[in-house]
Amino acid sequence: MRLYKLEATQRLRIPLHEAWSFFSDPGNLAAITPGSLGFRVTSDPPPTMYPGMIITYQVSPLLGVGMSWVTEITHVEEPRYFVDEQRFGPYRFWHHQHHFSEIEGGVEMRDIVNYAPPTPAAGIIDRVLVGPRVRAIFDHRREVLAKRFGEIP
Repeated sequence: MRLYKLEATQRLRIPLHEAWSFFSDPGNLAAITPGSLGFRVTSDPPPTMYPGMIITYQVSPLLGVGMSWVTEITHVEEPRYFVDEQRFGPYRFWHHQHHFSEIEGGVEMRDIVNYAPPTPAAGIIDRVLVGPRVRAIFDHRREVLAKRFGEIP
């Protein structure tokens, strides 16, 4: 199985504790995800994230066909980083690291996503479909967050 990697960094004009509070709350995910994905949290996660926490979602990644997505929060070091991993869902493999660090005037967020498309023909599928969609999700998120919190160049 071949893994693909996406890295994204963004600097926002909010304090570290506010960034942590926003991003560690699964209830905020729909606000930063493109509406075309039909993304919604279907579980009722507790207010404090912890290793082992399971979160369930409904998502429509292709042609409006809905599917369940289950992730586990596997690592948490508040307010520095957390990791979510797919247990069931649209990818063969999904490992998403969220890193936060204080910088002058705000916070730097760094995402590292390692993923594998849902099919063994990964190279073609990633180039044509999955890779562009994953990048589009993060591009959308960047725009929404810049408008909401302000961006540091």
